[in-house]
Amino acid sequence: MSQGSENKNIALIVAAGRGHRFSASDSDTAIKPVSALPKQYQPLNGEPVLQHTLKAFENHHLISHIQTVIHPDDADLYIAASQGITKCLPPVFGGLERQISVFEGLKALKDINPKCILVHDAARPYLSEDLISRILAALETSPSVIPVLPLTDTVKLFHKDQSSQTLPRDRLKRVQTPQGFDYATLLEAHEKATKIKDLFTDDASLVEHFGIEVVSVDGDERNIKLTVESDLMETLEYRTGSGFDAHRFTNGDHVMLCGVNIPHDRSLEGHSDADVALHALTDALMGALAAGDIGEHFPMSEAGNKNRNSEDFLKYAANLTTKQRAHIVNIDLTIICESPKISPYREKMVHRLATILDMPENRISVKATTTEKMGFTGRSEGIAAQAVTSIALPTGL
Repeated sequence: MSQGSENKNIALIVAAGRGHRFSASDSDTAIKPVSALPKQYQPLNGEPVLQHTLKAFENHHLISHIQTVIHPDDADLYIAASQGITKCLPPVFGGLERQISVFEGLKALKDINPKCILVHDAARPYLSEDLISRILAALETSPSVIPVLPLTDTVKLFHKDQSSQTLPRDRLKRVQTPQGFDYATLLEAHEKATKIKDLFTDDASLVEHFGIEVVSVDGDERNIKLTVESDLMETLEYRTGSGFDAHRFTNGDHVMLCGVNIPHDRSLEGHSDADVALHALTDALMGALAAGDIGEHFPMSEAGNKNRNSEDFLKYAANLTTKQRAHIVNIDLTIICESPKISPYREKMVHRLATILDMPENRISVKATTTEKMGFTGRSEGIAAQAVTSIALPTGL
């Protein structure tokens, strides 16, 4: 069944390669050693490289679907790497050459007939939201868009006799992915390419061959392509943030804590849903990032924040973390109150936080304590929460 292409922008991830330059090792065993894994499935900050790539498109509001092209031998690896990614269409198998793999992915999308297609290398996991947005914006007026970077080194062309000439560096650019195209235009170009013998190193050179104009936008220096194993060996630094929040009780029949609805004879008073635990944790993440606090990003003066779900605040802070190429190492959250009892809901809270933040439950601690009847929490006037979190991010960011 054909679907309309209005507002459908699809990311096509090329993940069928073997990455021979990345690792010369190979294995036919069912369980491959890490060094033998294709680079798109190598671990990076605790997750497969491909999962980082998929998340970049998953988190962009203008991307409707993700189509991944994989190697026939990698089905199980792909299932693990795409866990939790909701925009993924069923993968398709690629071919021996990148050009064949892209064509297979394009053909699989004929029924959806998207408006635009962004073709991206699976081994570029540091893709930013801003770069995706720049490419999509340029596609509104051009059929083909590529991100480029200037050259910083002198480039020489060597001839067979080993003589050389220096090329004009100011007119040369480094080309990245994702490369964006009008879907129908790229599909037609690939169909034409099947009738010639030429193989093209990227899709921009393919469409150029058939006379289609290619425009450029600024690329991103962080958007590197992992080529050798040492590319995975980033030097990380660790930062810690703390957060504290408190809300008074008011009339009601439940409290929200860590995104869990807990029946109670009173509710918490606040401009949002008053989830004091999520507020403390959000501020802890903001603190680790040196990004201010909830009030700066979600001021009470804005009507849209009235009665807002506090999960929105935490997801926002988590997205800021991702934008800085960081990941959350662990969370330690303490809820301070006389009532309600927290222990019956602790496991639900841990599970909910793990779901919101897409991280393992064994890195999340939720505890509760009282103040021995002292202070406003001891007098059952409200609930407080304090949170500590650590993040890891590449040195120098």
